[in-house]
Amino acid sequence: MIHTKTFLLIATLAMVFIVMSSTVGLSQTSSKGDKTTASVIHQLRIYEIFDNNKKAFHERFHDHAMQIMARYGFKIVATWESQHNNRTELVYLLEWSDLETMKEQWAKFMADQEWSEIKKVTAEAHGLLVGDIEDRTLALTDYSPSRRLAN
Repeated sequence: MIHTKTFLLIATLAMVFIVMSSTVGLSQTSSKGDKTTASVIHQLRIYEIFDNNKKAFHERFHDHAMQIMARYGFKIVATWESQHNNRTELVYLLEWSDLETMKEQWAKFMADQEWSEIKKVTAEAHGLLVGDIEDRTLALTDYSPSRRLAN
């Protein structure tokens, strides 16, 4: 049976898909004028964060991680804060052109010296900022109402 909090997270994600598919130009036009869709994948990331240093986590993610991720081509579609199984979570959705690009860009991000230094400094100042991390690669089905979620 699905817990209420899990259901709410799934419902929120579904609503984002619906809203974005109705407000964003989801198809691309080829040079021949035919409608084509990009084959993209999405990545759902869920980080357990701790209430005692939640502010420090959000500052680090917003002020540093997102900017460094952008340098490596990360397309963050949306971010949420969730409560699930008595824990606070940051949930975010990424869009990638393909699986290989996703893996390559994550490896570059994780090896980034600026990111390594920021993690070290914030850990020294605030302690552990992230607990469990869940990572899911999502492949759109051929019957999905939208093929792209971000511009």
